Amino acid sequence: MLDSVVAGLWAGYGLAVPVGAVAVLMVNMTAQTSFRVGAAAAIGATTADAIYAIVAVVGGAAVAGAVQPFSQPLRWVAFVVLSAMAARILLTAVRRKREDGQPQHSGRMRPLRAYTVFLGLTALNPWPAIYFVALILGRQAQHGMTWTQAVAYVAAIVVASGSWQLLLAGGGSVFGKILTGEQGRKITAVVSSVLIVALATAMVLE
Repeated sequence: MLDSVVAGLWAGYGLAVPVGAVAVLMVNMTAQTSFRVGAAAAIGATTADAIYAIVAVVGGAAVAGAVQPFSQPLRWVAFVVLSAMAARILLTAVRRKREDGQPQHSGRMRPLRAYTVFLGLTALNPWPAIYFVALILGRQAQHGMTWTQAVAYVAAIVVASGSWQLLLAGGGSVFGKILTGEQGRKITAVVSSVLIVALATAMVLE
C-alpha cells in the first residue's frame, strides 16, 4: 500500500511540476483575480489529471492478464516512452524563450467558470493520457495492482497534482515571476524529468 502511495505521489508530481502554458495561464489569472478563482482553476486541472489516471488504472487492470506474458518487453517499452517524455520536457524548456506578451484576464472571472475552463484545457492535452497509460501498464507488467492499491495510487496522484496546482495558484504574482520565467521553467523541467526517469528506471530494475 505504501509503495502505491509513494509511486502515485512521484507520478503526480512528475506530471504536474513542468510549468507549461496552462500553468502560466493559471498563475497570471490568479494574480489578476483572486486565490478563490485560482484555486477553482487548480481543482479543474487536477480533476482532468484524476480522470486520466482513473481511466488508465481501469484500462490497465483490464488488460493486465493479457500482457502478463509480455511483462519484461512491456516494462522496457514503458521505460523508453517515459524517458522520451522526460527528454522532451527538458529540451522544450531549454529551447523555449520567454514570451513577453501574456494574455490578460478579466477580474470578473468566476470560480465555476475558472474550474470549467481549466478542466477543459487540461483534458484537451493528450500528454497526461500517454503518461499515465505508460506508467500504469508498466506497473501492471511489473506486479499487478489490487483495487485497494489502485485507489491509493490514484488518490496519491490527485494529492500530488492538486497540491502543486494550488501552490501555483496560491503563489499568484510572486510565483508568476519565479516559475513562469525562463530560468524557472528550466528548473521545474529538470525536476520533472528526474522524477519521470527515476520512475522509469525503478520499473525496469525491479
